[in-house]
Amino acid sequence: MFPCGDRALLAEVADLDAVAAVRAALRRAPLPGQVELVPAARTVLVVLDRAPTETDAARLRRLPLTDPAPAPDTGLVELSVVFDGPDLAEVAALARRPPSSVVETLTTIEFTVAFGGFAPGFGYLAGLPPELSVPRRTTPRTRVPAGSVGLAGSFAGVYPRESPGGWQLVGRTDAVLFDVHRDPPALLAPGIRVRLREVR
Repeated sequence: MFPCGDRALLAEVADLDAVAAVRAALRRAPLPGQVELVPAARTVLVVLDRAPTETDAARLRRLPLTDPAPAPDTGLVELSVVFDGPDLAEVAALARRPPSSVVETLTTIEFTVAFGGFAPGFGYLAGLPPELSVPRRTTPRTRVPAGSVGLAGSFAGVYPRESPGGWQLVGRTDAVLFDVHRDPPALLAPGIRVRLREVR
């Protein structure tokens, strides 16, 4: 447990399951003055409207790292994807299967947004099977178009805007991932379920 600035605490845990458990426990029973939870791969940032106390830290240390309660339904987002990414063939070769099988697998998974990062609106999608856990590109691209669907390690993700990037690109979507005029601005917030639907 670490203080972060003068109004937050950072809880470090072992994995995504523990992150989800801590987040769920704090949503059910927030700390006094809790205003925001920011999950990541192995941490949860707890933002308060006041300075944290040792009592807060002690309570965080006692939180369960498994969550037996069912997660609340935060909604399902379906993304229409054209699977014509420049790295689809390479991903298929790494997975030792034809590209059509990679697409079939990706369109049968129900992903969950584990956390956001990298850029506003970028959600790290958990749920990728081990056979599609592929390394990032050896040399990142200097320009990845907005809407590109990529794989890296145990995650899938969609680039919300044009940017450099090293994920293996398997397709593209025209969904708007981040819009400051929308409430909430990010389409893919932590906890949301995501499905990819193939379109041609």
